[in-house]
Amino acid sequence: MNLNLSKRVITSFFLLLILCLSLFVHKYFWLVTLVLVSVIAYIEFQNIIKKIIKIKKNSLILLKFLSILYLLFFIFSSYSIYKNPPIVLIFILLICIFSDTGGFIIGKLIGGQKLTKISPNKTVSGSVGSFIFSLIPTIIFLIIFNYTNNENFKINETTFTIILSLFLSLICQLGDLCISYFKRKANVKDTGSILPGHGGILDRIDGAIFVLPAAFILNIITL
Repeated sequence: MNLNLSKRVITSFFLLLILCLSLFVHKYFWLVTLVLVSVIAYIEFQNIIKKIIKIKKNSLILLKFLSILYLLFFIFSSYSIYKNPPIVLIFILLICIFSDTGGFIIGKLIGGQKLTKISPNKTVSGSVGSFIFSLIPTIIFLIIFNYTNNENFKINETTFTIILSLFLSLICQLGDLCISYFKRKANVKDTGSILPGHGGILDRIDGAIFVLPAAFILNIITL
């Protein structure tokens, strides 16, 4: 195991530990975590933007305002999902985690045709792997639900859950590509260096930062 991979594994362990504490200790711990993560992500994004374009002061202020506005919506939607009920948030986060993991593992093992010029490391096989792996928490969720409730999901409910998982995986991948686009334009590999082996905070939440607001909006639409 090379040094970078070792750092990645150790950092992932601590990130998972922090996530578990945030979700299970107290709801306000989750809120504080969201705020801290958003602040760091905002700083990292602004640093990237400054490397890409030189714009007028008024335009820069507008861009900062829009970034803050979106992150506030991210915090609001993520906290709202947590309250109604927490298991839904855990399910969505697991889809993001498994989607990223599937893309990384399958992409490395199979490789093949590049997905897009935006991110040279992304492959078609990796994208397929993301979709397939996103179904793992879905299957586990359906099994646990059926077992604990002594009833089976109706076919239309099961189908909806599977489609939802695939849709959220798609949003996760698009979010990754979106941040990759900005990094490529800024000619940087990572958004930061706060996480050994991973890069910046924004590198780790580039999918979730789009998935959680999308899930929140989807929940409102389907009510």
